[in-house]
Amino acid sequence: MAKMKKSSTRIDMTAMCDVSFLLLTFFVLTSTAKTPEVYPVDLPASTKETKIPSDDILSITVGQENVFIGLAGREDRIDVLNRMGQEYNIEFTKEEQNTFAGMENFGVDIREMKSLLAKPSSERMKKELHKGIPYKDSLNNQLSSWVQKARESSWQRKESFLKVAIKGDANEQYGTIKEIMDILQKQRQNRFYLVTGLRSDDF
Repeated sequence: MAKMKKSSTRIDMTAMCDVSFLLLTFFVLTSTAKTPEVYPVDLPASTKETKIPSDDILSITVGQENVFIGLAGREDRIDVLNRMGQEYNIEFTKEEQNTFAGMENFGVDIREMKSLLAKPSSERMKKELHKGIPYKDSLNNQLSSWVQKARESSWQRKESFLKVAIKGDANEQYGTIKEIMDILQKQRQNRFYLVTGLRSDDF
């Protein structure tokens, strides 16, 4: 009786591995790393989806009545910092400027900025160091100054109108957000984005 020849069940996975690594490489190269925030907030939910611009934008984060600022663009940050330094008679070194250029958001009094920039990078973004930017005192409204200097920088250097986005914690009192809006409107910055978290219509 003739025996049937057994066929091999081995499957060559080389092509599948190649495809898997190509896909992995694609996702790694095209994904955007989340920017570390000094004060992460729980955004209110919304069903409307609008993409916020990534250039020439100043973001204002509000949480527990404290305010934090984010500026897009390394050169923009350096220029705005120097303008703030001139207003408050603070001269920042090249090293301090470069350090600040790497900070995408912050929340300190400008008079404490040098002390913050002198700290090691591993400590610089600690939440306890960022107690918020002064904005309640009319004689020391640094939030208003940051917005003004950022607008001046954007227009004078690039002839571009600065865009502003407000990120408020879902549990934040409306009165605080209203104060921020009033500061913007006093500078005729009447258009701004309100950042929310996306949810489904069935939520």
